[in-house]
Amino acid sequence: MTGANAPLVGKKHTPLFKQRGFRLFLMISPFIVLVFLLNYVPLYFWSYSFFNYKPGIPVTMERFVGLSNFTRIISDKYMLEEIVQVMRNTFGISLLSILTLPLPMFFAIFLSELKCTPFRKLVQTLTTIPNFISWVLVYAVAYAMFSVGDGFVNRLLVQSGLISQEINFLASRDHVWLTMMGYYIWKSLGWNSIMYFAAMSNIDPELTEAARVDGAGRWGCIWHITIPSLLPTLFVLFVLNVSNFVNYGMEQFYVFQNAMNKEFIQVLDLYVYNQGIQGVNYSYSIAIGILKSVVSLVLLFLANGLSIAVRKESVI
Repeated sequence: MTGANAPLVGKKHTPLFKQRGFRLFLMISPFIVLVFLLNYVPLYFWSYSFFNYKPGIPVTMERFVGLSNFTRIISDKYMLEEIVQVMRNTFGISLLSILTLPLPMFFAIFLSELKCTPFRKLVQTLTTIPNFISWVLVYAVAYAMFSVGDGFVNRLLVQSGLISQEINFLASRDHVWLTMMGYYIWKSLGWNSIMYFAAMSNIDPELTEAARVDGAGRWGCIWHITIPSLLPTLFVLFVLNVSNFVNYGMEQFYVFQNAMNKEFIQVLDLYVYNQGIQGVNYSYSIAIGILKSVVSLVLLFLANGLSIAVRKESVI
């Protein structure tokens, strides 16, 4: 039998459940469901921003207010001042985080140059452990060191005669951004350097050997071989940080905030929390969260455009 009606000879039909692509899809399907439940289902509650929502009352029974929660940001003088202050804090701290982005790279480079392997592993372990400590415990450590009365640093300074009166470091309004950035670097430096260690393992040893043959020393190899090889990783992290500019988080600032430093420490995420949970102003806080998401989306596409223009590669 010939032609279109001829039976296929030598070809087996593989059942769907045995196909490799289908099995891989089944493996990742729980994570797809998890992402859908945690990231997309909550978008339904954006609708609450268009109502004067009060807890305990169904949103369908609430008064529809349209875009008033969005327009309050501009029409209300005090709200506008708060938003300007919050955005100043958010952009200032986020900019500092971007400026300190190369620190894990340099830390990984210098640590890899240590010849004593046990000491290098010890330092890497000790600097990675803080990443797994919650911000509550970080504050507990900071309180034990810098608090008034019981703080180790204050007692040491007073007993050594360097100061006559204890300094309230935790409630100080001076250099709050730098202080918060110092805590963040201490907590994340070792963990963020791991990806640079992984990138350095892919550097061809023949490049270093060729540089040494040409007369390059240790610093020459670092400057001409190691750093250029790590710059693509640094640029990807830079693009991701730019796209995440207004999503700096709130855990750190929530545990460190107090009446004295709140003006300088309240970032956008913390402001949304304070307005929604503590201020019981849910509809307004959801409106601010929606605007934050829109700004983040715009920054993501701008950062992706920068990546395409510079690296000819997309990050999304």
